[in-house]
Parts: sequence; C-alpha cells; structure tokens
Amino acid sequence: MNESNYKRRLEEVKKFLNVNDAKLISHYYVDSEIQRLTEDTGGCVADSLQMAKFGTEQTEKNLIIAGVRFMGETAKILNPEKKIYVLDKDATCSLDDSCGVDDFKNFCDKYPDRDIVVYANTSAEVKAMSDWVVTSSIAIPLVENLASRGKKIIWAPDKYLGSYIQDQTGVDMIMWDGACIVHEEYKTIELKKLIQELGDCEVLVHPESPRSIIQLADVVGSTTKLINASKISKSKNIIVATEKGIFYQMKKLSPEKNFFEAPTEGEGATCKSCGRCPWMHLNTFDKLMNVINQNNEIHLDEKTVAHAKKSINRMIEFEDKYYQKNKRAS
Repeated sequence: MNESNYKRRLEEVKKFLNVNDAKLISHYYVDSEIQRLTEDTGGCVADSLQMAKFGTEQTEKNLIIAGVRFMGETAKILNPEKKIYVLDKDATCSLDDSCGVDDFKNFCDKYPDRDIVVYANTSAEVKAMSDWVVTSSIAIPLVENLASRGKKIIWAPDKYLGSYIQDQTGVDMIMWDGACIVHEEYKTIELKKLIQELGDCEVLVHPESPRSIIQLADVVGSTTKLINASKISKSKNIIVATEKGIFYQMKKLSPEKNFFEAPTEGEGATCKSCGRCPWMHLNTFDKLMNVINQNNEIHLDEKTVAHAKKSINRMIEFEDKYYQKNKRAS
C-alpha cells in the first residue's frame, strides 16, 4: 500500500476510534498494516498478556482486539467493566481448540495432587479451572518457583513448550498433548540447509516449536524476547521460527538486516505455508471498520471471569516481583 492510501486509512481509523470511544490493541502476529495503524493511533502492539494489561490502563470504554479470540477473552477478564470487541470471532487458536474444558477437567481429575498451570493460549473456561496462567516469557521461572515449594505440575496445552520448560528445569510435569499448527510445521533438515546456505546468520525460535528446531536456535524465547534479540544481533541474516507477522517489528528496528522464515516445506511437510497463522490473518482493515457490533463483542459469565482473573493475577503478581529482581529481556 502506498503512503497516501495508508494516511487516508489512518484518518478513517482515528475518526472511527474517537466516535466510538475505543482503543485499538494488536498482537505482534497480525498484518503489518494493522500493527502500524495501532501504533499510529496511540494503541498497543504486544504479546497477549501485555495487550490485556495495557487495556486496564485505558480510559476508553471500548477495547478493540486485533488477534485471536483468547486474547479478547483475556482482555475481558482483566477489564470486565469494558466492552471488548474482536475483529473476527472465528479467529481462534489451535492450542486453545486442542484443550476443551470438559476433556481437560477429566484429565486434571486424574492428578488431584498437582497444580494446574496453563499457557495463555487457552479459553477463559480453562483459565478459570487453573491455578496459574503463564506466558512463554515467565513460564520457566514460575515453574521453577512452584517446584522449589514442592509442587508437582499439570501443564497445558502446548507439549513442545512444556517439553522445553522440562528440559530447562527438570521439573516433574504431566503434559497435555496440544500443539500450535504454525510452530509444529518447521522442518529440521530444511532449517539446517538454510543455515548452511546463509552462513553468517542467527536463528531465533519460539519455544512452541519442536525440540529438534529449538536445538538449532541461537535464541529461544517469547515474541518480545525474539524482537529484542533481532535488534541486538550482530548477524546480517536472521532466521525466525515463529509467525511472520513479527517481521514488521523486527524490520522496523533493524531495516538493514535480512529476515528469513524458518522453512516449513520439505520432507514430511503437510502444507507449504504453515509458517503463517490462518487466524491471525483474519484481522483486516475492513473488519476493523465494522467491528463495533454485538456479533464481535466478547461475553463471559461473571463466575468464569472471577475464577480466571485469580489465576491470571497470580501470574501478574509473580511477574512483577520477578522483574523487580531481574532485568526484563523477554
């Protein structure tokens, strides 16, 4: 899109947000245009937890979430007095979908002596039945803290992130069998070939990826950590194993560097473009301009909000204390 068309759209969005007393909040994985519009209207582009925390600091009565459904739900849990809208209610998450509340409850009932720790990529109902909610940036220190207090853990839903945490900590964890369809598709042999082809490069990997991909990484971490790593890297070529939407932030910080998607094609691949989240790409300009309606509003019952808020707030309190002692790098 040329700059004049972008400026026209920006003025439309500014007027739309002002008329509707709304703030736009977006995830790093959505289209670059939506990220830019968010920044240029005073909104926030961040990971799911920071998106929700940002919402608590806003005076607008309406929050518009560009991302996937569980992000809208998390925003509603932390901002129950506000109206929360998502651009497309069909924008879901394979991790969320893999962990239905009834099946997960039956699973947890088998291990009543364990604390239930769930990743942010879960439904409000699953969060409500959990002891802790975590993001990838805080998962390892939080799990280590629980283990130091003699806690045994049920982890859900991402088996790859769970395995990474277990590899790093050695903590006793029973794991739910879920996976992200994006990160699961990265191919080890093809990634090795790309590394060899580029020579001078660094590999940045999100821990939702399989162990064989993580083992090839120079940096493993959350979206924020990977963005920071791309900025300080001395390499001209950066291979990134996570959703390509993150490239917008990376290129903005390091326009002189070359960014490459970690390969998903090759032996064993089930598709040619699995490095792209199909649901994140449901967030479009046209949907943004028509978002304020009942069909796009997030509704949660008060009991679910109350229980889910407890597990999220426990994590926020832990995170705040942890980063008071440790420099935030993720």
